[in-house]
Amino acid sequence: MPKNATNKKSLESRIEQLSEYSEWFYSDEFNLDEALDKYKESMRLAKGIEQDLTTLKNQVEVIGDFTKE
Repeated sequence: MPKNATNKKSLESRIEQLSEYSEWFYSDEFNLDEALDKYKESMRLAKGIEQDLTTLKNQVEVIGDFTKE
């Protein structure tokens, strides 16, 4: 499996996990004992996703620059 495919899957799975955490905060399962841990994990996931998306954006911009020539 190519590295980009692995990264994409990882990114997609982290986005899915972040979505699940977000839904949990609005669900009937919400409780204060778990909230801080889920919030911290959500922030960690969001930061990693943001970094990956920035990297992907930069790669697309570089590829775009090469295609202009």
